[in-house]
Amino acid sequence: MNCKNIRQKVSIRAVLESFSRFPVKENRRTAFYFALDRDEKVPSLSVDYVKNTAFDFGTGKSYDVISIVQQIKQCSVSEALQYLSALDLSFDPGQLPVEKPSEVSYKILKIKKIRHPALIQYLDARKVLEQKHFLKQIDYEFYGRKYFGIAFENNSGGFEVRNTYTKLCLGLKDVTLVRAGSEPTSEIAVFEGFFDFLTFRNLENKLNSGCDCLILNSTAMLFKAEQILQEYPKILLFLDNDPNGKSVALKIRNDYQNVEDCSLIYHGYKDLNEWLIKTKEP
Repeated sequence: MNCKNIRQKVSIRAVLESFSRFPVKENRRTAFYFALDRDEKVPSLSVDYVKNTAFDFGTGKSYDVISIVQQIKQCSVSEALQYLSALDLSFDPGQLPVEKPSEVSYKILKIKKIRHPALIQYLDARKVLEQKHFLKQIDYEFYGRKYFGIAFENNSGGFEVRNTYTKLCLGLKDVTLVRAGSEPTSEIAVFEGFFDFLTFRNLENKLNSGCDCLILNSTAMLFKAEQILQEYPKILLFLDNDPNGKSVALKIRNDYQNVEDCSLIYHGYKDLNEWLIKTKEP
């Protein structure tokens, strides 16, 4: 697709979700996100789902789907177009009803045990098939089209949905707390995404994972984790080995006592799951 087609046909919300960025506040037409280029506690990026544009009140910058990718990836227009062309994120802005703010753009059709061969193959490729009991298969409709994926539920009843081509959240965005028992343990392990949590469970004998686990489902959700983390005498961090993960790790170390950064276990890899995929014997 050319620039004009991409600006008109690629959903700005889905592009942001592809980078694990989700709204802090939203209604049917607009939403507020945290800024693309800085850390902040009050979201300043206003996104208009119908116009398919965004405006940063902190800097005065306006964005379309192409410039958003450029800002996040720090890349050229051609590289941004290549990224967007590889995603299945199309939508028709003319079909978005704006007169009913309470309506949502998706419908959950069915939630069931994971049985679809493509999803089983996907989990096997991620080396976490043994942990599929933490997941469900979700059939859903998104802007009139039917899809399916694996679903990981968060504390607000929303679902993190993944398959080979999709990364999004259906429902309210939130963290997920998985307790080892009825009472909080003395330690809690913190992960950015649920694939790292599932990887951790695979390695429980080596990593002594008899502890509670907190999955942020996006580092933007850290503010929702603050009260939970206060309950634990010790915090184990399994965050991504990238600038964003390092920044969140530093904030947690500054805000809490007895914090152990476990990212050295997968040094040289993006995250714990990538380390497992590339080092585990077939």
